Amino acid sequence: MNSPEDQLFSQEGPLGIRFDFNEGCRLSLPYSGEWTVNIWDIDTQCLIFSQKLDGGVIQTRKKYYMNFFFEIWKKEEKVFSHKLNLREKFVLINMDKGGIGDHLAWVAHVEHFRKQHGCNITCLVRNDLEKVFKEYFPDIDFCSSLSEGKDFYATYKVLIFYNDCDLEYSPIDYREVGLVVYAASILGLPLTERRPDFSCITYNRPIAERYVCIATQASSHCKFWNNPNGWLQVVEFLKKKGYRVICLDKQLFSGHGRSWHYIPYGAEDETGDRPFQERIQWLQHADFFIGLSSGLSWLAWAVGCPIIMISGFTAEKNEFSTPWRVLNRNVCNSCANDIRCQLDPTDYFWCPRHKNTEREFECSKNISVNHVLMHINSIISKTLLT
Repeated sequence: MNSPEDQLFSQEGPLGIRFDFNEGCRLSLPYSGEWTVNIWDIDTQCLIFSQKLDGGVIQTRKKYYMNFFFEIWKKEEKVFSHKLNLREKFVLINMDKGGIGDHLAWVAHVEHFRKQHGCNITCLVRNDLEKVFKEYFPDIDFCSSLSEGKDFYATYKVLIFYNDCDLEYSPIDYREVGLVVYAASILGLPLTERRPDFSCITYNRPIAERYVCIATQASSHCKFWNNPNGWLQVVEFLKKKGYRVICLDKQLFSGHGRSWHYIPYGAEDETGDRPFQERIQWLQHADFFIGLSSGLSWLAWAVGCPIIMISGFTAEKNEFSTPWRVLNRNVCNSCANDIRCQLDPTDYFWCPRHKNTEREFECSKNISVNHVLMHINSIISKTLLT
C-alpha cells in the first residue's frame, strides 16, 4: 500500500473537491478557476492559510495534530467547509522507525488519543513489538506493515525529528520536553507522563529466590555507564545482600571500534534475543531493576518494576519519573536534552561537547559506584517495607 501522501485524497467534497488530514490539512481543487481557501487552527483562533487560486493541491506545513477548520469559496459563494472530526474515523499513527524505548514511551499516549477522539486507530510499529502491544492494547490495530483497502481520514507521525528546524512535524523540539511526553505534544494532548500498564497480565515467578534484574548495554557509547568498575562492584554488592543478579541484555557483549562492553562478572546470563513476554516475566517478579537510558528500562517502567536509572547524557525530564535517578550534575551532563547539541544517531561515539578530549563521556565515567550503591540501599529499604 502506498503511504497516505501518495494516495488520492481519501475524503470527497462537492464540485470535485477532495480532502483529508494525512500529515496536515490537504485539499485538492479542480482547475476550474476562482477558488478562495481559508484554513484555521480553531484552538488558537488563528487563520493559518488564505489564498486565491485556480486549482491544485494545498497541504499545510504543520503536520502534527491541529484542530483544523477550512472553508472554500468559488467566486463569491462559499461552497464547502469542514471541521476536523476524528470520531469513528480511520486514523493512522506511524511510529515504526522509533526505538523500543520510544515505542514504550509513546504507546499509552496513542491509546489516550484513541479514547479522547473515539477514532479507529491503526498504529504502525516495529515488528518485534507488534504482538506484545496487541495483548495490552486490544482496541488499537497494530501492524508492522500496511495492507491494502483502508483509506485514512488522518495520519500523524510520532517519531523523533532530528532536523525539523521549522517545527513542521512537532510543535516543540523533543529535546525540550523529553521523550516521555514527546508523543503527547505531537498528538495534541496535555504533556503528562502516561505509562503503559504491562502488569495486568501476570506471569509465573521464574525463580524462587529474591533477585534483581540489570541491563548494562545500549545502542551507543554515551548511553553506557562508562565507569570501568561500576557494574562489577554493583553485582558484587547485590550478591552480598543475598540477591541473585539476572542480566537481561539482548547480547552477551556489544560495542564498536575501540570500546566493547561485556556482561558483568557474577551476573547470571539471561541474555539473548528473547520474546518480550519473557522479559516481562522476569521484571514482574524482580525486587527492582538497574539499567540505562535504553529499551529495557522503559520496559521495566511499563511493568511497574522499581527502577534505578543510570544516565548522564539525558536530563531527568527525558525519561519517566523514578525516585532513583542517578545523574552527576558536577560534571558535563544532559547534552541529549540541550537544544544546542544536535544528536548524530550514526555516530556511536557521539559526545557533542568533549569529543576526543580527556573529558569525553565524563557524564557517565564520573557516576561513582557509591552514588549508585546509595540508591540501591534506598530502594532495598523501600522494597523490604512492601
